[in-house]
Amino acid sequence: MIDNAPSWWGALAFWRFSPAVDLVLVLVTVAYLLLARRPGADGSRWPPLRTTAWLGAVVVLVVALDGPVAVFADVLFWVHMVQHLLLIMVVPVLLVWAQPWRLVHDAGGARARSVVDRVVGSRAARWGTAPLCGLGLYAAVVILTHLTGFQQVSVTDPAVRAAELALYLVSGYLLFLPLAGAELVPWSPPHLARFALLALSMGVDTLTGVVLMLTPRPLAPAYAAAHPGWGPTALADQEAAGAIMWFGGDVLMLVLMVAVAVRWGTSQGQEQGLGRWIEGVRHRTLLGADAVPADGASGDVDADERALQAYNAALAALHTRDEEHRS
Repeated sequence: MIDNAPSWWGALAFWRFSPAVDLVLVLVTVAYLLLARRPGADGSRWPPLRTTAWLGAVVVLVVALDGPVAVFADVLFWVHMVQHLLLIMVVPVLLVWAQPWRLVHDAGGARARSVVDRVVGSRAARWGTAPLCGLGLYAAVVILTHLTGFQQVSVTDPAVRAAELALYLVSGYLLFLPLAGAELVPWSPPHLARFALLALSMGVDTLTGVVLMLTPRPLAPAYAAAHPGWGPTALADQEAAGAIMWFGGDVLMLVLMVAVAVRWGTSQGQEQGLGRWIEGVRHRTLLGADAVPADGASGDVDADERALQAYNAALAALHTRDEEHRS
């Protein structure tokens, strides 16, 4: 509870630290930077922009979990919404752009490369990173944590709030992992599908924001109780939170859609349409669902000897069944 309203500048002095989370962030950042200094398996250097994206994700995460945003997110609903957007959109997209899985694969040595290949090619990874599964999880998390009584419980129970923040980060990462970049994942949707899925995700943010703005009663009155004598009313706070979700979420999603559109426009060959996705379907059909190329792409089936053998075997089986049917 904060008894007095701080000034905008005074609010910047409100920080709290989470020793366990902060220690993990320091350790993984040091590991990332050390790996980024190593040459890849082909002798190439790690692109500085990816390292910048990683550092940006860490800075935003620290602000969202330790800084004034974290402190006032338990007091004001609209600040919690800012924290929500940072964790479910900004940090995940920066992590996707940083490509930590690809870094471990390229610079971690043969053993790390083998582990990453097994993880990326696993059935759990295929299901967990499936674009439609990511969209469904994102929609469920956003809607259920804001348009029900969940916020009233979350703001009064630190354990529930911690689980909620972790859920935002995970659901956002799983949504944007196959859509926002070229990280090592089993799925590589065509740009048209990426654009459409991002548009649907924007619809989820818009729906949630509009409903919060139009709901005539406060869904989480505990926020108002946390700042007695100052701050907006519970209903005004909720309306501001809905506006931030609507406009802020849509703007962030629109920026990402523009980035996908630019990449789509500058792509060549199969990347222009559905070719790469279709090639991936052929690859999995001929070689099996566990056959995922190391670079996360579909690969050229026609240049794969195993694929040719599987294709010839399939044709022979069809011919045999046809002969038996005629007999």
